[in-house]
Parts: sequence; C-alpha cells; structure tokens
Amino acid sequence: MMIAGNSVPQSVTLAITGASGVQYGLRLLECLVAAEGSVALMVSNAAQVVFASETKLQVPGQPKAMAAFFTELYCAAPGQIQVYGKQQWLAPVASGSGRPRSMVVCPCSTGSLSAISIGASNNLIERAADVALKERWPLILVPREAPYTEVHLKCMLDLTRMGAVIIPASPGFYHQPKTVADLVDFVVARILKQLGFPQTLLPYWGEAGLSPQES
Repeated sequence: MMIAGNSVPQSVTLAITGASGVQYGLRLLECLVAAEGSVALMVSNAAQVVFASETKLQVPGQPKAMAAFFTELYCAAPGQIQVYGKQQWLAPVASGSGRPRSMVVCPCSTGSLSAISIGASNNLIERAADVALKERWPLILVPREAPYTEVHLKCMLDLTRMGAVIIPASPGFYHQPKTVADLVDFVVARILKQLGFPQTLLPYWGEAGLSPQES
C-alpha cells in the first residue's frame, strides 16, 4: 500500500512477542507484505520459543537470517522486511525521526503489555512502542491471555487512555468460520483496518456473507 501522493510504501513496525498465538503475527506479516507494506520486524526470544512449539517453522534467530527466511517464505521484495535485534538501538524504530509511523505488537504478551504501559524501554520492542506513544502514532496491541488479571486490565486501560488500541485475539463467529485460519483472519482483518490497509480477509459488516439468517 502506497501512502497517498507518495511513492514510498507505508511502513509498519511489527513486534511478535511470547504470547501464544504467533499465527496471528505471522499472518499479519504475510498480509502486510502482500499489500506492499514495508515491515520493520522484531521477534522476542520468548516468541522464538513459541514458534517452535506452535508451528513447524524453523525460524533463524539471527536478524539477517530471519529477514531472509521471511522474505523467501512470503515472497517479499528485497529489503521489504527488515529484522532488528532487541538491543539494536540505532534501528529506525528507536526514534521518532525514523520512517515507521505505526506499530503492532501481535501477539502481545502480558509482560510486554505491562512494560509498554510504564514506558520501561528495556529492549527495542518496548522502546519502539514508547516512540509510537510519544509521537501519537497508531499503536495496536493484540493480547492473548485468559483469564486477565486486574494488572492486565489496568495496563490495557492505561494504554487505551494513552492512545493505543487494544485488539484482543478474540475472533468472532458471525462470518461462519470453517477453519482455524478463518479465525486467525478475523483478527488480522481488524488489525489491517485499524492500520488503514485494504483487506479482503473478511467481508465488511452488512456486506454479502455476513447475514446468515437471511441466507
């Protein structure tokens, strides 16, 4: 997706942290690449453990190798996916003068949720989220936990008041999903809409396919 009046593709920071549900983050990455977005990707150490337990992917841990892996997996253009390490403080996402203008943490672990809510900035993911908040850029957090404690709920409320958008990984069923992939796409479609990317994963409400009682 190109920015209106500009040939520069929309740049999105995507962080995948150690909550269950890495399929949401992977599908979002795939869709952003397909929409010609430029993606600054960060993957926490815990997320790499989840990759191994929830998928069959053998994702390299080193940033350059990881970028090459996802570039090949999703047929991205050269340089379309840039991967940054957790202490890479000179990465564009670490400053408000960098190119990315929106960020998604998907899935967002409750540890990351807490750290972002207090501005901890102990690693690049937390710092990038802090930059998004201070610059008033879109920041979308996708928590996946059950049940939520009072601490989790307070952090979500605090972040919402700061301007972040909380999209829990809670797919709906009114689109009559038939596969797990359909459930993943429901959540990813909501994220893409918030980012301003066009999406065809899910019919918009009121359009064909979302009125089963009339079929």
